[in-house]
Amino acid sequence: MTSTTASTPIASATVRAQVPIGIERGTDSRTGPVQATLTSFSGLVDGREHVAVAVEAPHAVPLVRVHSECLTGDVFGSRRCDCGPQLDEAMETVARDGGIILYLRQEGRGIGLYNKIDAYALQDTEVDTFSANQMLGRGADEREYTVAAQMLLTLGVQRIRLLTNNPEKVRQLREYGIDVIEILPTRTHVNPDNMRYLRDKSAMAGHTLDVA
Repeated sequence: MTSTTASTPIASATVRAQVPIGIERGTDSRTGPVQATLTSFSGLVDGREHVAVAVEAPHAVPLVRVHSECLTGDVFGSRRCDCGPQLDEAMETVARDGGIILYLRQEGRGIGLYNKIDAYALQDTEVDTFSANQMLGRGADEREYTVAAQMLLTLGVQRIRLLTNNPEKVRQLREYGIDVIEILPTRTHVNPDNMRYLRDKSAMAGHTLDVA
């Protein structure tokens, strides 16, 4: 799938720091850690502390995963969502083939950690994830990806292959000048605890998920 880049102007940012790190998550224990570069930024449009982790790749067009922070899934392995397995998948892919993970500090679809936990409580009364956010006086999904485009452009990356099942990421990145030349869907990471959540994402937000 190809596209043309959009012309919506975007503010410039700068690299604050770049440091080498060895990463083990998603790597083959027999071959040891993979060398990556961790990048922080100054001048991001939302003022938050987002980071990029990049592994050098032989491909002319890098694979990119835009991943929104999920403390419960990414760190604690919560089964209520598919965020942790999606991050594991992205780390495995980037460690093996190279690419960039943009880790965005947009917890709970942008509503924050405590609000997300409040939304969990509402979901336990059979409210869907999007309606739960709205019942708390927040948007159904407050995440926005202008900052992801800004980070990529700061890194000198304008053409990407995107690992996602979220059409909104594709739309916004293209709007802000990123040429998404290929979309590679993530696997469907389903378990009994997140089945309804994944069905809601598919039905209400158009995520490309194979959920029975």
